[in-house]
Amino acid sequence: MSGAPRSGPYFCGIDAALDVLGGKWKALILWELEAHGTRRFVQLRRGLPGVSEKMLTQHLREMEQDGLVRREVFAEVPPRVEYSLTDHGRSLNAALAPLGEWGTNRISRDGLAVVDHSATATR
Repeated sequence: MSGAPRSGPYFCGIDAALDVLGGKWKALILWELEAHGTRRFVQLRRGLPGVSEKMLTQHLREMEQDGLVRREVFAEVPPRVEYSLTDHGRSLNAALAPLGEWGTNRISRDGLAVVDHSATATR
């Protein structure tokens, strides 16, 4: 999604939801913020191996526009910026939970590899 968010018309609710979730990283950003709470940009980047700085910045801006993520800037030197989920973001994350369960079952059923993110979770 680039520029202003779409405002319809939508084919159905799935279309409207996917409009907000467009891009590989948005659902993973939601998951990271749900799992670890408030995070700084660098912590999000470490928690999502493979995401570029540009893509993370772009997705966070879009998610803030869509009311999913709250961005708080602290007047410090150097400036500190923290990201957290809004109630709207938490509700979307809850809606994605069944999809996550389906994916977990697929990983188990098909013996697929999983990224070990335990080393990045504490940073």
